[in-house]
Amino acid sequence: MNYQEAQIYLEDLQFHKIKLGLGSMRSFLAKVGHPEQQFRYVHVAGTNGKGSVSVTLLTLLAGAGYRVGLYTSPHLSSVRERFRINDEFISREKFAELATRIKGVLGAEKITYFEFTTALALLWFAESGLDLVILETGLGGRLDATNVVVPLVSVITNVTMDHEAYLGTTVAAVAAEKAGIIKDFVPVVSGVAADEGLEVVSRTCHERNAPLYLYGRDFRADQGHDRSWSWLPENIGLSLLPLNSLRCFMRGSYQIVNASLALATLALLQPHGFLLSPETIRAALEAVRWPGRLEHICLDRKSRTVREPGQRTDEHAVCYLLDGAHNPAGVESLVLTLRHEYEYKRLIVVWGAMLDKDLRKTLPLIGDLAGVLLLTRPEGERAAEPEQLLEHLDAGMQERCECIQEVDQALLRAEALAAAGDLIVVAGSLYLVGAVRKILLGELVTG
Repeated sequence: MNYQEAQIYLEDLQFHKIKLGLGSMRSFLAKVGHPEQQFRYVHVAGTNGKGSVSVTLLTLLAGAGYRVGLYTSPHLSSVRERFRINDEFISREKFAELATRIKGVLGAEKITYFEFTTALALLWFAESGLDLVILETGLGGRLDATNVVVPLVSVITNVTMDHEAYLGTTVAAVAAEKAGIIKDFVPVVSGVAADEGLEVVSRTCHERNAPLYLYGRDFRADQGHDRSWSWLPENIGLSLLPLNSLRCFMRGSYQIVNASLALATLALLQPHGFLLSPETIRAALEAVRWPGRLEHICLDRKSRTVREPGQRTDEHAVCYLLDGAHNPAGVESLVLTLRHEYEYKRLIVVWGAMLDKDLRKTLPLIGDLAGVLLLTRPEGERAAEPEQLLEHLDAGMQERCECIQEVDQALLRAEALAAAGDLIVVAGSLYLVGAVRKILLGELVTG
Protein backbone atom coordinates (compact mmCIF):
# COMPACT_ATOMS: atom_id res chain seq x y z
CA MET A 1 0.00 0.00 0.00
CA ASN A 2 1.08 3.59 -0.54
CA TYR A 3 0.32 6.21 2.10
CA GLN A 4 -3.10 7.12 0.71
CA GLU A 5 -4.12 3.47 0.48
CA ALA A 6 -2.89 2.87 4.03
CA GLN A 7 -4.99 5.79 5.24
CA ILE A 8 -8.09 4.39 3.53
CA TYR A 9 -7.45 0.94 5.01
CA LEU A 10 -7.07 2.46 8.48
CA GLU A 11 -10.19 4.62 8.14
CA ASP A 12 -12.19 1.54 7.20
CA LEU A 13 -11.27 0.12 10.62
CA GLN A 14 -13.36 2.89 12.19
CA PHE A 15 -16.39 0.75 11.36
CA HIS A 16 -15.11 -1.74 13.96
CA LYS A 17 -16.36 -0.06 17.11
CA ILE A 18 -14.36 0.48 20.29
CA LYS A 19 -13.43 -2.92 21.68
CA LEU A 20 -11.72 -3.02 25.05
CA GLY A 21 -9.53 -6.06 25.61
CA LEU A 22 -5.98 -7.26 25.10
CA GLY A 23 -6.52 -10.52 23.23
CA SER A 24 -6.17 -9.17 19.68
CA MET A 25 -3.18 -7.04 20.61
CA ARG A 26 -1.30 -9.87 22.28
CA SER A 27 -2.07 -12.23 19.42
CA PHE A 28 -0.73 -9.80 16.83
CA LEU A 29 2.43 -8.95 18.82
CA ALA A 30 3.21 -12.64 19.20
CA LYS A 31 3.05 -13.05 15.41
CA VAL A 32 5.61 -10.26 14.85
CA GLY A 33 8.12 -11.29 17.53
CA HIS A 34 6.93 -9.26 20.52
CA PRO A 35 8.37 -5.81 19.67
CA GLU A 36 6.81 -4.47 22.89
CA GLN A 37 9.44 -6.37 24.88
CA GLN A 38 12.35 -4.49 23.32
CA PHE A 39 12.08 -1.14 25.13
CA ARG A 40 11.94 0.65 28.44
CA TYR A 41 8.64 2.48 28.91
CA VAL A 42 6.72 5.13 30.76
CA HIS A 43 2.99 4.35 30.59
CA VAL A 44 0.58 7.29 31.04
CA ALA A 45 -3.14 7.09 31.86
CA GLY A 46 -5.67 9.54 33.29
CA THR A 47 -8.78 11.50 32.36
CA ASN A 48 -7.08 14.79 31.47
CA GLY A 49 -3.48 15.89 31.04
CA LYS A 50 -2.08 12.63 29.62
CA GLY A 51 -0.78 14.27 26.48
CA SER A 52 0.68 17.27 28.30
CA VAL A 53 2.56 15.08 30.77
CA SER A 54 3.79 12.84 27.95
CA VAL A 55 5.03 15.62 25.68
CA THR A 56 6.64 17.42 28.63
CA LEU A 57 8.56 14.28 29.56
CA LEU A 58 9.57 13.80 25.93
CA THR A 59 10.82 17.40 25.67
CA LEU A 60 12.80 17.06 28.90
CA LEU A 61 14.54 13.87 27.82
CA ALA A 62 15.10 14.94 24.22
CA GLY A 63 16.64 18.18 25.51
CA ALA A 64 19.24 16.09 27.32
CA GLY A 65 20.11 14.14 24.17
CA TYR A 66 18.06 10.99 24.72
CA ARG A 67 16.20 9.38 21.85
CA VAL A 68 12.58 8.93 22.93
CA GLY A 69 9.50 7.55 21.20
CA LEU A 70 6.08 9.06 21.91
CA TYR A 71 2.70 7.54 21.08
CA THR A 72 -0.39 9.67 21.77
CA SER A 73 -4.01 9.94 20.69
CA PRO A 74 -6.18 11.29 19.25
CA HIS A 75 -4.65 13.40 16.51
CA LEU A 76 -5.76 16.84 15.36
CA SER A 77 -5.72 16.46 11.59
CA SER A 78 -3.17 13.82 10.52
CA VAL A 79 -2.82 10.32 11.94
CA ARG A 80 0.97 10.75 11.69
CA GLU A 81 0.81 13.11 14.69
CA ARG A 82 0.37 10.05 16.92
CA PHE A 83 3.85 8.70 16.19
CA ARG A 84 6.91 10.72 17.15
CA ILE A 85 10.59 10.28 17.98
CA ASN A 86 11.89 13.43 19.63
CA ASP A 87 10.84 16.17 17.15
CA GLU A 88 10.38 13.78 14.20
CA PHE A 89 6.98 12.46 13.14
CA ILE A 90 6.70 9.22 11.23
CA SER A 91 7.16 9.64 7.48
CA ARG A 92 4.46 8.82 4.94
CA GLU A 93 6.69 6.11 3.47
CA LYS A 94 7.37 4.40 6.80
CA PHE A 95 3.71 4.62 7.80
CA ALA A 96 2.68 2.95 4.53
CA GLU A 97 5.39 0.29 4.85
CA LEU A 98 4.40 -0.70 8.37
CA ALA A 99 0.67 -0.54 7.61
CA THR A 100 1.24 -2.95 4.71
CA ARG A 101 3.15 -5.28 7.00
CA ILE A 102 0.39 -5.24 9.62
CA LYS A 103 -2.29 -5.88 7.00
CA GLY A 104 -0.29 -8.84 5.69
CA VAL A 105 0.13 -10.36 9.14
CA LEU A 106 -3.56 -9.93 9.96
CA GLY A 107 -4.84 -11.49 6.75
CA ALA A 108 -8.61 -11.80 7.15
CA GLU A 109 -8.47 -10.90 10.83
CA LYS A 110 -9.84 -7.49 11.81
CA ILE A 111 -8.65 -5.26 14.64
CA THR A 112 -9.77 -1.81 15.76
CA TYR A 113 -8.36 1.50 14.60
CA PHE A 114 -6.59 2.05 17.93
CA GLU A 115 -5.15 -1.47 18.03
CA PHE A 116 -3.79 -0.91 14.52
CA THR A 117 -2.12 2.42 15.38
CA THR A 118 -0.70 0.96 18.60
CA ALA A 119 0.79 -1.96 16.71
CA LEU A 120 2.23 0.40 14.11
CA ALA A 121 3.82 2.54 16.82
CA LEU A 122 5.48 -0.44 18.47
CA LEU A 123 6.83 -1.74 15.16
CA TRP A 124 8.25 1.68 14.25
CA PHE A 125 9.86 2.13 17.64
CA ALA A 126 11.33 -1.39 17.50
CA GLU A 127 13.50 -0.51 14.50
CA SER A 128 14.48 2.98 15.66
CA GLY A 129 17.08 2.48 18.41
CA LEU A 130 15.37 4.27 21.30
CA ASP A 131 16.38 4.96 24.89
CA LEU A 132 12.77 5.10 26.11
CA VAL A 133 9.17 4.95 24.85
CA ILE A 134 6.31 6.99 26.31
CA LEU A 135 2.93 5.35 25.72
CA GLU A 136 -0.31 7.23 26.34
CA THR A 137 -3.41 5.10 26.87
CA GLY A 138 -6.32 5.65 24.54
CA LEU A 139 -9.27 4.77 26.77
CA GLY A 140 -9.13 3.70 30.39
CA GLY A 141 -6.11 1.52 30.99
CA ARG A 142 -6.92 -1.97 32.21
CA LEU A 143 -8.15 -3.19 28.81
CA ASP A 144 -6.46 -0.55 26.67
CA ALA A 145 -4.38 -1.80 23.74
CA THR A 146 -1.26 -0.13 25.18
CA ASN A 147 -1.50 -2.17 28.37
CA VAL A 148 0.78 -4.91 27.04
CA VAL A 149 3.97 -3.43 28.49
CA VAL A 150 5.74 -3.40 31.85
CA PRO A 151 7.06 0.14 32.27
CA LEU A 152 9.76 1.67 34.44
CA VAL A 153 7.17 4.13 35.75
CA SER A 154 3.38 4.29 35.49
CA VAL A 155 1.58 7.66 35.54
CA ILE A 156 -2.08 8.28 36.35
CA THR A 157 -2.62 12.02 35.91
CA ASN A 158 -6.09 12.31 37.43
CA VAL A 159 -9.48 10.60 37.53
CA THR A 160 -12.73 12.37 36.66
CA MET A 161 -15.84 11.37 34.75
CA ASP A 162 -15.51 10.72 31.01
CA HIS A 163 -16.35 7.88 28.61
CA GLU A 164 -18.94 6.61 31.09
CA ALA A 165 -20.34 4.13 28.57
CA TYR A 166 -17.04 2.24 28.62
CA LEU A 167 -15.39 3.05 31.95
CA GLY A 168 -18.28 3.21 34.42
CA THR A 169 -20.63 5.72 35.98
CA THR A 170 -18.74 6.44 39.22
CA VAL A 171 -15.32 7.91 39.94
CA ALA A 172 -14.37 4.66 41.68
CA ALA A 173 -15.27 2.61 38.60
CA VAL A 174 -13.31 4.92 36.28
CA ALA A 175 -10.36 4.85 38.70
CA ALA A 176 -10.36 1.05 38.67
CA GLU A 177 -9.98 1.10 34.88
CA LYS A 178 -7.15 3.66 35.01
CA ALA A 179 -5.45 1.74 37.83
CA GLY A 180 -5.35 -1.29 35.54
CA ILE A 181 -2.00 -0.05 34.18
CA ILE A 182 -0.37 -0.49 37.62
CA LYS A 183 2.13 -3.38 37.56
CA ASP A 184 3.81 -5.31 40.36
CA PHE A 185 6.66 -3.33 41.98
CA VAL A 186 6.53 -0.58 39.32
CA PRO A 187 6.37 2.94 40.88
CA VAL A 188 3.33 5.10 40.17
CA VAL A 189 3.21 8.90 39.85
CA SER A 190 -0.24 10.44 40.21
CA GLY A 191 -2.14 13.68 40.63
CA VAL A 192 -5.43 11.98 41.47
CA ALA A 193 -7.63 14.01 43.85
CA ALA A 194 -8.37 12.98 47.43
CA ASP A 195 -11.64 11.16 46.72
CA GLU A 196 -12.75 7.60 45.97
CA GLY A 197 -10.45 7.69 42.96
CA LEU A 198 -7.45 8.03 45.25
CA GLU A 199 -8.76 5.21 47.42
CA VAL A 200 -8.85 2.89 44.40
CA VAL A 201 -5.41 3.91 43.13
CA SER A 202 -3.86 3.63 46.60
CA ARG A 203 -5.41 0.23 47.23
CA THR A 204 -4.26 -1.09 43.86
CA CYS A 205 -0.71 0.15 44.49
CA HIS A 206 -0.73 -1.57 47.88
CA GLU A 207 -1.96 -4.84 46.36
CA ARG A 208 0.70 -4.65 43.64
CA ASN A 209 3.53 -3.55 45.96
CA ALA A 210 3.86 -0.53 43.67
CA PRO A 211 5.22 2.60 45.41
CA LEU A 212 2.84 5.55 44.96
CA TYR A 213 4.19 9.10 44.58
CA LEU A 214 1.32 11.54 44.93
CA TYR A 215 1.17 15.21 43.94
CA GLY A 216 0.59 17.34 47.03
CA ARG A 217 1.95 14.67 49.36
CA ASP A 218 5.23 13.34 47.97
CA PHE A 219 6.02 16.32 45.75
CA ARG A 220 4.42 19.66 45.02
CA ALA A 221 4.67 22.86 43.00
CA ASP A 222 4.83 26.30 44.63
CA GLN A 223 3.71 29.05 42.28
CA GLY A 224 5.12 32.56 42.38
CA HIS A 225 3.49 35.83 41.35
CA ASP A 226 5.35 36.13 38.03
CA ARG A 227 4.29 32.76 36.54
CA SER A 228 7.48 31.16 37.86
CA TRP A 229 7.25 28.14 40.13
CA SER A 230 9.30 25.69 42.14
CA TRP A 231 9.22 21.90 42.18
CA LEU A 232 9.69 20.45 45.66
CA PRO A 233 10.10 16.73 46.46
CA GLU A 234 8.90 15.63 49.89
CA ASN A 235 9.70 11.92 49.55
CA ILE A 236 13.24 10.56 49.75
CA GLY A 237 12.40 8.16 46.93
CA LEU A 238 12.31 11.14 44.54
CA SER A 239 16.03 11.77 44.18
CA LEU A 240 15.69 14.85 41.97
CA LEU A 241 16.79 18.00 43.80
CA PRO A 242 14.34 20.87 44.43
CA LEU A 243 14.13 23.13 41.39
CA ASN A 244 13.44 26.86 41.46
CA SER A 245 12.70 29.56 38.87
CA LEU A 246 10.83 27.19 36.55
CA ARG A 247 8.53 28.49 33.81
CA CYS A 248 6.09 26.71 31.53
CA PHE A 249 5.40 28.04 28.08
CA MET A 250 1.84 26.70 28.25
CA ARG A 251 -0.56 28.66 30.43
CA GLY A 252 -2.95 27.28 33.01
CA SER A 253 -2.16 26.35 36.60
CA TYR A 254 -3.02 22.75 35.74
CA GLN A 255 -0.11 22.73 33.28
CA ILE A 256 2.20 23.34 36.23
CA VAL A 257 0.66 20.28 37.88
CA ASN A 258 1.22 18.31 34.67
CA ALA A 259 4.84 19.49 34.51
CA SER A 260 5.26 18.49 38.17
CA LEU A 261 4.08 14.97 37.37
CA ALA A 262 6.60 14.82 34.53
CA LEU A 263 9.40 15.94 36.87
CA ALA A 264 8.43 13.32 39.45
CA THR A 265 8.54 10.71 36.68
CA LEU A 266 11.95 12.02 35.66
CA ALA A 267 13.15 11.64 39.24
CA LEU A 268 12.13 7.96 39.21
CA LEU A 269 13.91 7.48 35.87
CA GLN A 270 17.22 8.74 37.27
CA PRO A 271 18.26 5.36 38.75
CA HIS A 272 17.81 3.92 35.26
CA GLY A 273 20.40 6.30 33.84
CA PHE A 274 18.27 9.24 32.68
CA LEU A 275 20.14 12.22 34.13
CA LEU A 276 19.29 15.88 33.45
CA SER A 277 20.85 19.08 34.75
CA PRO A 278 18.68 21.84 36.27
CA GLU A 279 19.61 24.08 33.34
CA THR A 280 18.40 21.49 30.83
CA ILE A 281 15.15 21.06 32.76
CA ARG A 282 14.46 24.81 32.86
CA ALA A 283 15.13 25.23 29.15
CA ALA A 284 13.02 22.21 28.22
CA LEU A 285 9.97 23.31 30.22
CA GLU A 286 9.91 26.59 28.32
CA ALA A 287 10.22 24.69 25.04
CA VAL A 288 7.20 22.39 25.56
CA ARG A 289 4.51 22.80 22.91
CA TRP A 290 1.28 20.83 22.72
CA PRO A 291 -0.88 22.07 19.81
CA GLY A 292 -4.59 22.46 20.43
CA ARG A 293 -4.23 22.69 24.21
CA LEU A 294 -4.54 26.31 25.36
CA GLU A 295 -2.83 27.26 22.11
CA HIS A 296 -2.89 31.02 21.57
CA ILE A 297 -2.77 32.16 17.94
CA CYS A 298 -2.92 35.75 16.64
CA LEU A 299 -3.28 36.28 12.89
CA ASP A 300 -3.13 39.36 10.72
CA ARG A 301 -6.61 39.65 9.23
CA LYS A 302 -5.43 40.41 5.70
CA SER A 303 -2.15 38.57 5.24
CA ARG A 304 -3.13 35.67 7.57
CA THR A 305 0.44 35.61 8.87
CA VAL A 306 1.01 34.68 12.50
CA ARG A 307 1.87 37.47 14.90
CA GLU A 308 4.55 36.59 17.42
CA PRO A 309 3.67 36.45 21.16
CA GLY A 310 3.93 39.90 22.68
CA GLN A 311 3.54 41.66 19.33
CA ARG A 312 1.02 44.48 19.49
CA THR A 313 -2.54 43.49 18.64
CA ASP A 314 -4.95 45.96 17.05
CA GLU A 315 -7.96 46.07 14.75
CA HIS A 316 -5.88 44.32 12.09
CA ALA A 317 -5.34 41.24 14.27
CA VAL A 318 -7.66 38.40 15.22
CA CYS A 319 -6.76 36.27 18.23
CA TYR A 320 -7.73 32.65 18.90
CA LEU A 321 -7.37 30.31 21.85
CA LEU A 322 -7.68 26.65 20.85
CA ASP A 323 -8.30 24.12 23.59
CA GLY A 324 -9.42 20.50 23.44
CA ALA A 325 -11.46 20.71 26.66
CA HIS A 326 -14.42 18.35 26.22
CA ASN A 327 -15.36 16.92 29.63
CA PRO A 328 -16.53 18.75 32.78
CA ALA A 329 -13.11 18.83 34.48
CA GLY A 330 -11.39 20.03 31.31
CA VAL A 331 -13.93 22.79 30.69
CA GLU A 332 -13.76 23.90 34.32
CA SER A 333 -9.98 24.27 33.95
CA LEU A 334 -10.42 26.22 30.71
CA VAL A 335 -12.91 28.59 32.34
CA LEU A 336 -10.63 29.19 35.34
CA THR A 337 -7.72 29.93 33.04
CA LEU A 338 -9.81 32.35 30.98
CA ARG A 339 -10.94 34.15 34.13
CA HIS A 340 -7.52 34.48 35.74
CA GLU A 341 -4.84 34.39 33.05
CA TYR A 342 -6.26 36.09 29.97
CA GLU A 343 -7.40 39.64 29.30
CA TYR A 344 -9.97 40.36 26.61
CA LYS A 345 -12.86 42.71 25.93
CA ARG A 346 -15.33 40.08 24.79
CA LEU A 347 -15.21 36.30 24.51
CA ILE A 348 -16.51 34.76 21.31
CA VAL A 349 -16.80 30.98 21.68
CA VAL A 350 -16.93 28.53 18.78
CA TRP A 351 -18.15 25.23 20.24
CA GLY A 352 -18.73 21.77 18.84
CA ALA A 353 -18.96 18.47 20.70
CA MET A 354 -19.65 14.76 20.48
CA LEU A 355 -23.09 13.53 21.51
CA ASP A 356 -21.66 11.10 24.06
CA LYS A 357 -20.09 13.91 26.12
CA ASP A 358 -21.74 15.48 29.18
CA LEU A 359 -23.23 18.46 27.35
CA ARG A 360 -25.49 19.27 30.28
CA LYS A 361 -22.48 20.14 32.44
CA THR A 362 -19.87 21.35 29.95
CA LEU A 363 -21.69 23.74 27.65
CA PRO A 364 -23.28 26.00 30.30
CA LEU A 365 -19.87 26.42 31.96
CA ILE A 366 -18.36 28.08 28.91
CA GLY A 367 -21.67 29.62 27.84
CA ASP A 368 -21.84 31.65 31.02
CA LEU A 369 -18.56 33.32 30.10
CA ALA A 370 -19.25 33.90 26.41
CA GLY A 371 -20.43 37.16 24.93
CA VAL A 372 -21.33 35.24 21.77
CA LEU A 373 -21.59 31.46 21.42
CA LEU A 374 -21.36 29.98 17.94
CA LEU A 375 -22.48 26.35 17.87
CA THR A 376 -21.13 24.23 15.04
CA ARG A 377 -20.58 20.61 14.04
CA PRO A 378 -17.17 18.95 13.67
CA GLU A 379 -16.87 15.94 11.39
CA GLY A 380 -17.66 12.49 12.77
CA GLU A 381 -20.71 10.31 13.12
CA ARG A 382 -20.85 10.98 16.86
CA ALA A 383 -20.90 14.78 16.48
CA ALA A 384 -23.86 16.67 17.91
CA GLU A 385 -25.90 18.96 15.68
CA PRO A 386 -25.79 22.66 16.69
CA GLU A 387 -29.51 22.55 17.49
CA GLN A 388 -28.91 19.63 19.86
CA LEU A 389 -26.26 21.65 21.67
CA LEU A 390 -28.64 24.60 21.94
CA GLU A 391 -31.09 22.48 23.95
CA HIS A 392 -28.62 22.34 26.85
CA LEU A 393 -28.59 26.12 27.39
CA ASP A 394 -31.08 28.25 29.26
CA ALA A 395 -33.10 30.96 27.53
CA GLY A 396 -30.66 33.72 28.46
CA MET A 397 -27.70 31.89 26.94
CA GLN A 398 -29.69 30.90 23.87
CA GLU A 399 -30.19 34.58 23.06
CA ARG A 400 -26.41 34.90 22.68
CA CYS A 401 -26.13 31.83 20.43
CA GLU A 402 -25.99 31.24 16.71
CA CYS A 403 -26.14 27.80 15.10
CA ILE A 404 -23.77 27.47 12.13
CA GLN A 405 -23.44 23.99 10.69
CA GLU A 406 -20.15 24.33 8.82
CA VAL A 407 -16.96 24.91 10.81
CA ASP A 408 -15.37 27.22 8.26
CA GLN A 409 -18.49 29.39 8.20
CA ALA A 410 -18.51 29.54 11.99
CA LEU A 411 -14.94 30.87 11.89
CA LEU A 412 -15.84 33.50 9.31
CA ARG A 413 -18.72 34.62 11.52
CA ALA A 414 -16.48 34.70 14.61
CA GLU A 415 -13.92 36.89 12.85
CA ALA A 416 -16.64 39.20 11.54
CA LEU A 417 -17.89 39.69 15.10
CA ALA A 418 -14.44 40.07 16.69
CA ALA A 419 -13.23 43.59 17.40
CA ALA A 420 -9.82 44.68 18.67
CA GLY A 421 -9.19 43.11 22.06
CA ASP A 422 -11.71 40.30 21.63
CA LEU A 423 -10.71 36.64 21.98
CA ILE A 424 -12.14 33.76 19.95
CA VAL A 425 -12.10 30.50 21.92
CA VAL A 426 -12.51 27.20 20.06
CA ALA A 427 -13.31 24.25 22.33
CA GLY A 428 -15.61 21.31 23.03
CA SER A 429 -13.87 18.64 20.95
CA LEU A 430 -10.39 17.88 19.68
CA TYR A 431 -12.04 17.05 16.36
CA LEU A 432 -13.24 20.66 16.16
CA VAL A 433 -9.91 22.06 17.34
CA GLY A 434 -8.07 19.98 14.75
CA ALA A 435 -10.32 21.18 11.94
CA VAL A 436 -9.97 24.82 13.00
CA ARG A 437 -6.22 24.61 13.43
CA LYS A 438 -5.85 23.17 9.97
CA ILE A 439 -7.90 26.04 8.51
CA LEU A 440 -5.86 28.66 10.40
CA LEU A 441 -2.34 27.23 10.18
CA GLY A 442 -2.36 24.24 7.85
CA GLU A 443 -1.21 20.73 8.72
CA LEU A 444 0.82 20.21 11.88
CA VAL A 445 2.78 17.39 10.21
CA THR A 446 4.22 18.24 6.81
CA GLY A 447 6.47 16.41 4.40
